[in-house]
Amino acid sequence: MDLGARLKGRRILVTGASSGLGTHFAEICAKNGASVAVAARRIDRLEQLVGELKAAGAPEAVALPLDVTDETSVKDCTTAAADALGGLDVLVNNAGMASEGLSLDQTIEDFDAVLDVNLRGVWLMATEAARHWRDAQTPGAIINIASVLGLRVAPGVVPYAISKAGVVQLTKALALELARFQVRVNAIAPGYFATEINEGFFETPRGEAMVKRIPMRRIGHLGELDAPFLLLATDASSFMTGAVIPVDGGHLVNSL
Repeated sequence: MDLGARLKGRRILVTGASSGLGTHFAEICAKNGASVAVAARRIDRLEQLVGELKAAGAPEAVALPLDVTDETSVKDCTTAAADALGGLDVLVNNAGMASEGLSLDQTIEDFDAVLDVNLRGVWLMATEAARHWRDAQTPGAIINIASVLGLRVAPGVVPYAISKAGVVQLTKALALELARFQVRVNAIAPGYFATEINEGFFETPRGEAMVKRIPMRRIGHLGELDAPFLLLATDASSFMTGAVIPVDGGHLVNSL
């Protein structure tokens, strides 16, 4: 089954696309012939990305400003994406932020910032896209980017772990509610991958110790997310909704 071929012609909105996983997901879409709207707060980085996406094969690519914590911004972005691409087939709900530090040392502002972006923002984007599909009476697919830390905990990331656990449950709850509108909601739960946000960490003593706890004894390569992403972004997963797919080198099945 050529999953990439089944992505051709689809119209996809990727949030948090200015770096890391979001940029990679947008590149997967472009290379397989999908039209892409990339959205983030750092619009200057998106403008450069748009040119790269068109060169890679995207029939259409557009950069849109987006603050997922702002309801008006979310509505404007979703509408602009559908208008620019001639419709919308898939939302990649990727925008997020990390947190570090023991919970007793973090402030209410630290906690709220992470939950606002990672959970409230995901909910805002998902429900706005779902309204678009319901009103247009067209099917749609949402891919939420969760994390293995939403399924199993680690020290020093309490707000992040809580937010991603919320994304896992949000995925399942929305899948249940939105199935009647032919809107599928699934999630990918990545383990540890090297991105801009954690660059250099895995060469530190703490990072090396973490890698040793992964059964495959290494971190993931971004290309290893391609197949799960293509599965959920195409009709190859037409009977899947409410699923959470870990891509983690066996981290979740590691012994205690």
